[in-house]
Amino acid sequence: MSDATDIPPQSAEAASRAKGRKLGNLRVIWGFTRRYPLQLLIALVALIVSAAATLWIPRTFQLVVDHGFTLGADLSSIGRYFRELLFVVFILAIATAVRFYSVTWVAERGVADIRGAVHRNLLRLPPQWFEENRPSEIASRLTSDTAIVEQIVGSTVSVALRNLLIGIGGILYLFALAPAIAAYMLIGIPLIILPMVVLGGQVRKLSRSSQDRVADIGAMAAETLGAMRIVQAFGQEDREAGRFDAAVDRGFATARRRALVRAIMTALVIFMLFGGITLIMWDAVSGVASGRISSGAITAFVITAGLVTGSFGALTEVYGDILRAAGAAARLGELIAVEPDIAPPADPVPLPQPPRGAIDFSGVTFRYPTRPDSAALTDFDLSVAPGETVALVGPSGAGKSTLFALLQRFYDPQAGEVRIDGVPLQRADLSDLRGRIAMVPQETVIFAASARDNLRYGKWDASDAALWEAAEAANAADFLRALPQGLDTFLGEGGARLSGGQRQRVAIARALLRDSPILLLDEATSALDAEGERLVQDALERLMENRTTLVIAHRLATVRAAGRIIVMDEGRIVETGTHGELVERGGLYARLASLQFSEAA
Repeated sequence: MSDATDIPPQSAEAASRAKGRKLGNLRVIWGFTRRYPLQLLIALVALIVSAAATLWIPRTFQLVVDHGFTLGADLSSIGRYFRELLFVVFILAIATAVRFYSVTWVAERGVADIRGAVHRNLLRLPPQWFEENRPSEIASRLTSDTAIVEQIVGSTVSVALRNLLIGIGGILYLFALAPAIAAYMLIGIPLIILPMVVLGGQVRKLSRSSQDRVADIGAMAAETLGAMRIVQAFGQEDREAGRFDAAVDRGFATARRRALVRAIMTALVIFMLFGGITLIMWDAVSGVASGRISSGAITAFVITAGLVTGSFGALTEVYGDILRAAGAAARLGELIAVEPDIAPPADPVPLPQPPRGAIDFSGVTFRYPTRPDSAALTDFDLSVAPGETVALVGPSGAGKSTLFALLQRFYDPQAGEVRIDGVPLQRADLSDLRGRIAMVPQETVIFAASARDNLRYGKWDASDAALWEAAEAANAADFLRALPQGLDTFLGEGGARLSGGQRQRVAIARALLRDSPILLLDEATSALDAEGERLVQDALERLMENRTTLVIAHRLATVRAAGRIIVMDEGRIVETGTHGELVERGGLYARLASLQFSEAA
C-alpha cells in the first residue's frame, strides 16, 4: 500500500484540508473510547482535581512565605498552612492514581475493541484483497499500530490534557498574582507554538514513514520464520540475515530523522520557554525590591511559572506523539473502513431445501484482479448433476482451482453466471452458500490449536462421538488416540506435531464432519503413502456417495473410476469422457496419462 505521506503537490487550501483530515483521524480512536462514558467521566473528574491540586500548591507556598518568613511570625499559626499543603498533596496523589487507572482502563478496552473491529472486518474480505495486501503487514498493523494507540490513549493524551489544564489555569493564576509580568509571559507563547506547528508536520510525515518501516520489518520476519526449513535447507541464512538487517537499518534511519526533528523542536521550545522565564523573573525581582509585589507572591509566581513552563514544554513533546497516533489511527481506520467486493445481497434468494447439489457454470469468463491481462476461464460451460462425481484434470494453470474459488464465491466472474441448485451465487446468502460446500485442499491448513478444535472446524457444535466417527472414517483415529492428550493435544503451529499425511487425514475428517451436499477435493490423497492412500480413498468413496463431488487430480491414477473426466487447458474444456474413452482419443489426457503411467512403471 502506498504511504499516506507520499502525496502530490497541492494548493494551500487543499493542504489545509488534508491536514485537517489527518488530525481528524483521531476520531477513529474516539469512536471506540466514547463507548465507556462512566470511565471517561471518572478520568475527567480526576484529571481536573489533580490539575487543581497541583496549582493549589503554589498558593500554599505563598501563604507560608508571607506569614512565616517574617520577623516575629506566629509559628503556631504557620502549621495550618503545612497541614493544608499535606492535604492538597494527599488529594493530588489519590486523584492521580484514579486518573491513571481509569485512563489506562479506557485505553486497554478501546484498543481491544479496535483490534476486534479490525479483525472482524478482515474476516469479511475476500481472498483477492489479501492478494493485493500482504497478510503479514496487516498483522503488523494489528500489533504495532494498536500498541501506539494504546500508549497515546493510556498515557500521552492524559498527560497532554493535564498539562493543558495546568498551563491554562497557571496562566490565569499568574495574572492574578502579577498582571504585567504575566502579560510578558503570555506574549512569548506564540513564539513557542510556532516551531511546534512548523516542525510538527515533519514529525508527522516521518512518524508515518517510520511505522511503515516497522511494518516491513515485521512482515519480513514473519515470512522468514514461517519458511525456516526452506531457508536452512537452501543455506540462505546469511542472505536472509542481510536482507533483514537492511530493513532494520532503513527503519533506524527513518526513526533517527524523526528523533532529530523532534529534538530540534524540543530544544527550540525549551530555550524560548526558559529564556523568557529568566527575563521575566529579572523584572519580577525588581518588583519585589520596589515593594510592588510580596515575597510570597513572587515565590508563588516562580513556582507557577515553572509549572506552566513545564506544561507547555511537555505539550511540545506529546504533540509529536499525538500526530504519530493520528497516523496509526489512519492505518487502522483504513482496515476498519474497507468494504468487501464480495458481499451478500441485500435481499438474498433462499437456496432450495432440501439441498440437491446441482452445479452450473454458464458462459463464465474470469480474470484474477492481479492478472487482468490473462483469462483464467474463457466462456466456460459445465453442468454437474446432483450426486455426480466429476474429475478435473489438465496442466498447471488450466483453471481447475479457479472453478473451486468461483464456486465458493471468493471471486465473481466478469462474465457469465455460476449457479448452485439453480440459484445464481451473487443472489444467494454467502453463509448459506458456503454451508453447502465442504473442501479438502491440497495444502492442508491446521490451526495452532487442539486436535478437537481443528476437527470441529467442520462443524463447531459436533460432539466427541461425531468427531471420533469422522476420524475413523478418515483413517485418523489411531494416531489421534496416540497423541499425549488425545483430542486435547495442541498440534503446534501449522500442525507441526503431525506428519504431512496425518495433517491431510485431519482435513479429510473435517470435511466428513461438515456433511455438505457438495464436496471439493483438491488432490486430497497427495500427501499419503500407498497404504494410507488406499484407506483414505475408501473413506472418500463412501463420503462421495449421494454427494456432488468435484475432484482436482494431478495424479491420474486417482480418477480412473470417475464417472466423468473434464480435461481443461488454458481456461477451456478440451475433452470430456471416461478414462477409457479419453485414452482411446489420443488427445491431451492420453498424453498426460501415458507420461504419468510410463514414469510410474
